[in-house]
Amino acid sequence: MLSHRLLIRSGYISQLGAGIFSFTPIGWRVIEKIKDIIRSEMNSIDCYEANFPVIQPSDIWEESGRIDSFIPPLARFTDRRDKIMIIAPTHEESVISMVRSEVNSYRDMPFSLFHIQTKFRDETRPRGGLLRVREFEMKDAYSFHSNQESLDEVYEEFSKAYFNIFNRCGIDVIKVAADSGAIGGKVSSEFISIAENGEDTILKCDECLYAANEEKAEFKKIIKNDSENFMEKSEKETPNIKSIQDLTNFFSLDAHYFIKTMVYFSGKKPILVSLAGDLEVNETKLRNLLGDDVRLADNDEIIQLGLVPGFISPINNDFDLIVDDSINLKADYIVGSNRNNFHIEGISPSKEFNIKHYEDIAKAKKGDLSVDCDESKCKGMNEYKGIEVGHIFKLGDTYSQKMGLNFSDTEGKQKSVEMGCYGIGVGRLLAAVIEANSSEKELVLDKNISPFQVYLVNLNSDNTEVKEVSNSVYSDLINSDYDVLFDDRDEGPGVKFSDYELSGVPVRIVISKRSLENSEVEILERGKEDFKMVKIKDINKELSKLI
Repeated sequence: MLSHRLLIRSGYISQLGAGIFSFTPIGWRVIEKIKDIIRSEMNSIDCYEANFPVIQPSDIWEESGRIDSFIPPLARFTDRRDKIMIIAPTHEESVISMVRSEVNSYRDMPFSLFHIQTKFRDETRPRGGLLRVREFEMKDAYSFHSNQESLDEVYEEFSKAYFNIFNRCGIDVIKVAADSGAIGGKVSSEFISIAENGEDTILKCDECLYAANEEKAEFKKIIKNDSENFMEKSEKETPNIKSIQDLTNFFSLDAHYFIKTMVYFSGKKPILVSLAGDLEVNETKLRNLLGDDVRLADNDEIIQLGLVPGFISPINNDFDLIVDDSINLKADYIVGSNRNNFHIEGISPSKEFNIKHYEDIAKAKKGDLSVDCDESKCKGMNEYKGIEVGHIFKLGDTYSQKMGLNFSDTEGKQKSVEMGCYGIGVGRLLAAVIEANSSEKELVLDKNISPFQVYLVNLNSDNTEVKEVSNSVYSDLINSDYDVLFDDRDEGPGVKFSDYELSGVPVRIVISKRSLENSEVEILERGKEDFKMVKIKDINKELSKLI
């Protein structure tokens, strides 16, 4: 990833292990400025800063029911008292543990708390530098409410604050519907920075403005197969024809006349999944439907189940069958026969299938109409790559009900507290800013988060006049409350200018023997090709325009 290469070359970070990084002093200055912006915006919506431990007792994770279900699996160890301790990947459990002893009545709410704290998630494949790590700092906030209306209102306040945070850090984002994943809850939204090499796929309609992560995206399914009794039920020899593409060529029919069936494992249980031949399975939707992690079976496992790879049939077997709602249950389809080199024509799902679930489990794709699209105006969704920089959740009573976070309502009845959760990965945000604005040659940061405001360079450092004037200018800038990085090393111009390009600092001032001939300095604003000659006495005046 570009951000990883630049962060290493610029000396912002140092890798300690897989997905584990140290920040150098210059890198940490940027992190602290990002955190200052986050704190400012949290304060603006009356979200109060607290602090919760990284190491947590396993008891609270047993209360929430996540001790064995969190993905990736929780990192844990046994302390000297033989107690199992959790290295926190998130802090819902710990914040509830504190708040439930303080909240008694509806009068105690709403309120919001946040902290910026270390998290650890034992990712299987950490990658992309700071974009996918195991140890990281996150700002997570939690809001507490007596009713849904209050939660909805504060959720929107956090949404606006998030747009402000990302704008102040120097990136544009779009808000998209998202899957809630391991955090859970009823509704969630991600904030995505569009980037060609981003790991998230976003589907967005530019007309109706519907936007969602591919994992969550819902689309209007046009039932393309409306034909009933148009072919007799019969077996058809299909020698070594397994793929949908080969089947469409063999039968001279479009893909939606075929049903493809795959085998998944939900835990240790095999499940058959069937959908129209022109669609793909959305494994996130499938996982949410089953309430458990899923994986695609390999050929050996399929054979051990008594099924034939490439010719799996959704009929005449004892497995649970999940059917996507793209299939017209009354129409005729061609399906696998579970015999090598044979398919069956004329199968009506309503007559032949023993269906466990008939749900949306298909993956939306570019060109599909979103659920909000107006067919007369919208042209379908476009596909973008992006980086998730923030995620907010309406948790509802997902955790409060399990962990006994209750209150007395206006009638004195006990109810579970409604909760919201709001996260920003600080290092990930830095990486996303770099991905959005930088090039292989140049690390670009917004002036609000750059490590210094001014990069002061003295050339001809062996020249007494240059040295004295440079020191004087440096002192004047410091006394004028500018953050200045003074490069007075005994290096040539090429080295110093190259290091400036990797520094992320927005303004460069060069003092040289030649510039002092007219009592001037060179001032270059990042992003501009040409520098400006400015009188020494006017440096502060010029900087006030740029910074």
